[in-house]
Amino acid sequence: MTKVAVTSRTFSCSSTLRKELLAIYPDCTFNDARKNLEGDELVDFLRGHQKAIIALNPIDKKLLAALPELEVIAKFGVGFDQLDLQAMIEHGVRLGWEGGVNRRSVSELVVGLSILLLRKIKLATRMVSSGTWKQVNGRQLSDCTVGIIGCGYIGKDLGRILRNGFNCRVLAHDIRPFPEYYKETGVEPVALDILINTSDIVTLHLPYDSSTKNILDRKRLAKIKHAAILINTARSGLVNESALKTLLKSGKLGGVAFDVFSVEPPDDPELLSLENFVLTPHIGGSTKESILNMGRAAIRGLQQNHTPKKGLFPVGF
Repeated sequence: MTKVAVTSRTFSCSSTLRKELLAIYPDCTFNDARKNLEGDELVDFLRGHQKAIIALNPIDKKLLAALPELEVIAKFGVGFDQLDLQAMIEHGVRLGWEGGVNRRSVSELVVGLSILLLRKIKLATRMVSSGTWKQVNGRQLSDCTVGIIGCGYIGKDLGRILRNGFNCRVLAHDIRPFPEYYKETGVEPVALDILINTSDIVTLHLPYDSSTKNILDRKRLAKIKHAAILINTARSGLVNESALKTLLKSGKLGGVAFDVFSVEPPDDPELLSLENFVLTPHIGGSTKESILNMGRAAIRGLQQNHTPKKGLFPVGF
């Protein structure tokens, strides 16, 4: 009988997903201790299982060498920056992965964070709570130009929401061409520097790899339009957080919202205390609907999987 290990704490806590998985694979080990498994502890948890559902757990060549019985890894979620795909190829481990299964959840969070910052809700809430009753003037999302860096599943979904729901001008930058999407939606493809210089809101939707690391470095951040808003619900490592703090403190940026950090939980009290900084605890995909979508995609991935292949699978590898 095939044994399946589930490292994801979120999957393990879902009675619905557990029931659906056990109906197919009766012999499963769940992360009921709700530990953040990595290193030797992760190896011990996975040992003796032929298939695994993993979330943000780091999978490298050392781990795979210690688990010759492991045949399939199915991804709970869409990011694969914690997976050493080349090592998976070398060890013959197949990957179950579907892109975009959490796109609407992340897109809606971006819209919510945009409105929160534009309407200065954090400031208004603090003022009322401290006894100050004074109107705070903000901006409408529908009057903004929004720049989307990364036009994959989430970027495309967000572009449609902003165009159809708010009639925003939407700019997009991606290394891949999407002429049919741009024609259908009215989203405008532009160079990265033009997007940064022009957008009232800049939102990141990129994977993290050597080509995207620090893509918004100190030099690029300095070029962002005055009083613009920056949102990162994608991956840490895309933005120079030190330079970002300097721009926030100077008033160059109108506001920043981060759902991901280089250190989680973040440990910079000065950054966290800034009035124009909003943070959420990596909740981009944390809706009931998205959790079920990601979980069911992972279950399918245990049966429908492929060896990673450069340029073909997964998308972006």
